[in-house]
Amino acid sequence: MAKVHVKKGDNVVVISGKDKGKKGKIIKVFPREKKAVVEGINMATKHAKPSAAMPQGGIMHFELPIYTSKLMPICGKCQSATRVGHKILSDGTKVRVCKKCGEVLDK
Repeated sequence: MAKVHVKKGDNVVVISGKDKGKKGKIIKVFPREKKAVVEGINMATKHAKPSAAMPQGGIMHFELPIYTSKLMPICGKCQSATRVGHKILSDGTKVRVCKKCGEVLDK
């Protein structure tokens, strides 16, 4: 299984593409495809016909997955986009750390 540098619940910034510079929270991660769904990023539009479930029909807006290589986590301490490093704590757990300030990114 492929590993990605972001997790569900992370605040991220988009570093390339049509949504460059936008920030959002990760809703879902797909490690095998190396993609993630971020709220408010990579929005798509779908025109729905009226049906029993949705009697009025209309236009629906929803997020599509985006490649994780286009995302950078935002550090909670220094409030900037950062690369991710790894560190093993004294109790033996492996955590993700900010490369700029050394703050632990995992909650």
